[in-house]
Amino acid sequence: MAHHFANDIPSRLLMWRRVREYAVPPSMIETATARRAVGDWSGACAAARIDIDLDLRAVRKRHGTDVASLLRADLRRLAPDLLRWHMPRIAPDGRLRPGLTLSLARYGSSGGTPLHLVVRTPPTLADAGQRMSLALWEGPGSSVPGHHPHPYPDRRHRLDLHRHLWDAGRSDELAQRCGADGAPPRVPSGRSAGPRRPAPPDLPERPSGGDASWAVSRWAAEAELLLRAEGRRPRGAFTVRLGARSRAVLELVAPDDSHAPTFRPLREPLPTQQVAALPVLPEAAARVLPDLELLRAGLVAADRLHPLVAAALAEPGPAAATGPAPASDDPHRVRCRGEVHRIALRDGALTAIDHDPAELRREDLLVALGGPALPCLRAIDAVHRSPEALPAVRERLLHGDVAGALTVVEGLLGPGALLPDGPLRRELESAATRRVDHGLFRSGLVTVHPAARASGGGNAPDAEHADTSHRPRPDRRTPHAMLRKRSSRARPRTGLMR
Repeated sequence: MAHHFANDIPSRLLMWRRVREYAVPPSMIETATARRAVGDWSGACAAARIDIDLDLRAVRKRHGTDVASLLRADLRRLAPDLLRWHMPRIAPDGRLRPGLTLSLARYGSSGGTPLHLVVRTPPTLADAGQRMSLALWEGPGSSVPGHHPHPYPDRRHRLDLHRHLWDAGRSDELAQRCGADGAPPRVPSGRSAGPRRPAPPDLPERPSGGDASWAVSRWAAEAELLLRAEGRRPRGAFTVRLGARSRAVLELVAPDDSHAPTFRPLREPLPTQQVAALPVLPEAAARVLPDLELLRAGLVAADRLHPLVAAALAEPGPAAATGPAPASDDPHRVRCRGEVHRIALRDGALTAIDHDPAELRREDLLVALGGPALPCLRAIDAVHRSPEALPAVRERLLHGDVAGALTVVEGLLGPGALLPDGPLRRELESAATRRVDHGLFRSGLVTVHPAARASGGGNAPDAEHADTSHRPRPDRRTPHAMLRKRSSRARPRTGLMR
């Protein structure tokens, strides 16, 4: 009956369980924490695979000592491994959301436009290694990389209102902000959500299938923080993105300032332009913390979480589901011809050391002529062609943990082994090739991203096509949003109205 239990687990939780196992390895957390403890914030970022694209001296010269001091203090409190832990990710493999510029903190500026400490993720064509970069966004018209598809801070994915997700000094606020100290949030529906607060009625296109990832019970309090941060009245309208083509337009109301706010759908619909200008509830506030869902579902143990997250939640839950116990047989011992033979590393290759070299040559010739192979030779071939550790190697390479992948390979074949042609070697070579693409992107030698080229920006080598009148031919690297716009019949292409 185990397969019924597996089918009942939502796919998003299975994705987040793989992310928590492979995306931020313990070695990264230990190294980044040790460097941050001694004040080496740049070394901590390097350990968490975050590149630094800002200069504190230039910030002090351009924006003054006060802004530079605030920025330096935030960098020293930054836990880059915790930031990577909470970064937005995409299904189905849990990679970092590509082409994202996410705001971490905002600082006042003499020019009126606030400065943003941002973290950027590369586009899909250069996401090998899953590296990120830390920069300072100085407002529209500032010098931003033209080859980045979205160089401006995203309105929906932002952490400047959720410092507990990256600030080591405020990580203890996680339980209160994510609702771990209360009852689990419920999905908006027509029924009552309990005695604490009724569920909002008639949400447009409410999540189907009982999606429990919506933190509806926190929307009112988080919306109040959002409106205050945007410089608006503490009561007013805001939006929540429910899907790719749907959003809920809600209104924050309360009898007076001394009562807890609540929200309700707007009584009168607003024009599309006004809805687009309303504040957007951040994704970190709209959904339940994945770690909390994993703990409550028993899919992960508390000691497998990030130490700062585990210390903040500290919530006893059901025991984590475990897989079958590993076999007690030594993978380098094989039963062959009624005896237990050994397989060990000799001269950089796995060898059946209990067989005479002349016998092995005869067996190789027999296999070449179509005969059956010895169990020892079949075991060596299985390790090279379809090893049990191949999924673990692929997951680590997918999330940029090359050192962890090599450790798994060394544990499988031994240190100093000559890796033969097969799936393992192809995966490592593919990861190395894609790292070259990321290096070209970081150096600015990559072709301008199609989204940046369409807006007339960037520093592409084919600069003659960088003007706004040029419409690039779509290819496999063209963003899906651009393809959808160009193929949509609803988009007017002439001045005539049909």
